[in-house]
Amino acid sequence: MNLRKLTLLVVLLLIADQALKIWVKTHMTLGESITVFPDWFQLLFIENKGAAFGMHIPTAGGFDWGKLLLGLFRVAMIGVIGYLIWYGVRRRNDVPNGALIGGTLIFAGALGNILDSAFYGLLFSESTPLTVAHFGGHYAGFMMGKVVDMFYFPLFQWNNAPQWLGFLLDSRNYFFGPVFNLADTYISVAVVYLLIFQHKFLFR
Repeated sequence: MNLRKLTLLVVLLLIADQALKIWVKTHMTLGESITVFPDWFQLLFIENKGAAFGMHIPTAGGFDWGKLLLGLFRVAMIGVIGYLIWYGVRRRNDVPNGALIGGTLIFAGALGNILDSAFYGLLFSESTPLTVAHFGGHYAGFMMGKVVDMFYFPLFQWNNAPQWLGFLLDSRNYFFGPVFNLADTYISVAVVYLLIFQHKFLFR
């Protein structure tokens, strides 16, 4: 596996992620849903301040410090992961291709979500429950844009779920409740894959 192939993979993953987010943002009102498969899969348009799976970050003192810190953390993580991928390809010959691809998925996922935060506020008008956003507006400053989420899988209602699983339920106690996007999927799939199939390399 070489850097050219990994770079191409990042580009393709980002195109898919951004194309879907831009389509949702410019064709759906905030909170609108489209049923893909009845009873278990919807495209549900929500926005968040940058946390994964539709979670919200509280503000403090009138300034969104949580969002700023998350953005800085993501930038740092992208830098570290990018360096590790480069080092694994150029400086070592014992890194499995699977570990490199997993790292690349995490890199692309983090970069995909930070693009929303960095530029969507500068490029689009604000989405509301009544109006669809359009290109050429401006609703927030640099790094203050909102991340677009759309995948919603209300598989079944679980009224007696343990309290510690509450983060997996929505307001109607449906499991799986969190709403997420392709970038979140890249990161989640990569982390699970690396822990299951590449743990011997990661923890040796």
